[in-house]
Amino acid sequence: MNTLAARLGTILAERGIDPTTSPAEAPSERVTALDLAAARIPPRYRHALAGHQQVAAWDEVALAARPGPSGTRGIALGPSLLVAGPTGTGKTHQAYGAVRSLLTAGVRLRWEAATTADLYARLRPRPGHDAERDLATLSTCPLLILDDLGAAKQSEWTEEITYRLINRRYTDLLPTLLTTNLPTAALRDAVGDRVASRLAEMTTTVVLTGADRRRQLSA
Repeated sequence: MNTLAARLGTILAERGIDPTTSPAEAPSERVTALDLAAARIPPRYRHALAGHQQVAAWDEVALAARPGPSGTRGIALGPSLLVAGPTGTGKTHQAYGAVRSLLTAGVRLRWEAATTADLYARLRPRPGHDAERDLATLSTCPLLILDDLGAAKQSEWTEEITYRLINRRYTDLLPTLLTTNLPTAALRDAVGDRVASRLAEMTTTVVLTGADRRRQLSA
């Protein structure tokens, strides 16, 4: 709660609004959900757009959003996307662009994002850390971005963690945005048959092609 308050205070300060000002004295300019999300989106992707046609068409999540007490829509159950392609083709950019599109459409959105390497580091057992609680948070959040699926070094433990995460989201029909550098056959070898089977049913696959844009920009 303190972290969220601090982020909100930072956003208000950037807009020239004193967070200690009473509502009657404050300017009428509202802080949007997209403003609040900007503090959590990595700087490189804060202006990302879902430019790919299939990613931009991923609007079923917004269409199925449930109206909340204030009339704003909140994300509900919906389909998932698997964005595949070689390194540097813009997969992560498209994933964050899809999240920004939902927020721009006025959908209330609680979401989490992690690379698979960071996911395993976050959930690895260590003293004083409740890994099961962390896994439950990621497994049940309304929208999850899981980046670079299959890129991290695999073991029986990582395969089991991936299975538990994906199976919960598969069972509960929770929208998930996944990216991978691996072709379908290699992804199956990397994450195991149980995960690959569920991904095949729960996701629409979007394949990005082209050269590595990072190398082109550096050149």
